[in-house]
This record gives sequence, C-alpha cells and structure tokens, in this order.
Amino acid sequence: MPTTLEPGDKAPAFSGASSDDTTISLRDFRGKRNLVLYFYPMDNSPGCTREARAFRDAAARFDELGTAIVGVSTQSVESHKRFVANNELPFPLVSDRDKAISGAYGVLKENGKNAERSTFLIDSKGTIRAVWPEVSITGHADEIVKAIEKM
Repeated sequence: MPTTLEPGDKAPAFSGASSDDTTISLRDFRGKRNLVLYFYPMDNSPGCTREARAFRDAAARFDELGTAIVGVSTQSVESHKRFVANNELPFPLVSDRDKAISGAYGVLKENGKNAERSTFLIDSKGTIRAVWPEVSITGHADEIVKAIEKM
C-alpha cells in the first residue's frame, strides 16, 4: 500500500511502546524538535541493520539540526531492545504490533505483516516536510540531512 501522504500534509498522530520503555507520540516532538520517522520491515535483517547503523552514525548531525530519529516496525518491544543493544542505536524504536502507525502513514506492505521501508521528515509543527516512499539505504541519512538543512 503506497503512502498517500505528501509534503505539506499534517503528520498523522501516533503513539507506541518503544525500546526505551516509554510510550512515544508525535506530540512529544511538537514545538520542540523535527522528527525523522522511519519505517523498516524487520529487526536484524541485513538491509534494516545497515539502515539503522547509518542513522546511528549520523545521529550527532541530526541532533545538531534539532531533529530526533524514531524507527518503527511491527516487531515487539523485546525484539527492538535487542536490535538497539546489538547495534548501539542512540534512538528509540517503536513497536507497531497492531500496525496502526504503519496503516496511518500508508506504508503497510501488501502482505499486511510488515512496513515498507520509507521515511517521513516532520517539522516541529507536525507538518510533513519530505517523504521518501522508496528508500535506497546507501546515502539515505545524508539525503535527509540535506533536506533538513534546506528547511
């Protein structure tokens, strides 16, 4: 199911249990920070691991730009905790077991089990500023940094 969300749209509200034992919601960032909300299919798969590590390696730059990173997939909080620990991720991963977040953002795969690899850049007002519906992992974090710098 391809996303129908576009730059300029209001980001759908979401809330979910995370790898850091908190509930993370879109409203947590409102008026404070931009948000990179990235969806990925599965913890510990080769592509998802490369993507998470790329965000990890660029995390300081995102922070300098006033931007938080949150990953979302349909795996459990326990799976996310292991994935974070194994890859030393400095950002939380949200569990979307009921697929409500993936559904709201229009990124649930046709099989209905996993999210498509896609990324949304949301400003501190809750407006979507950029959408990457099909992500090429190589260079993706740098591409997002450039988009933030243009905001």
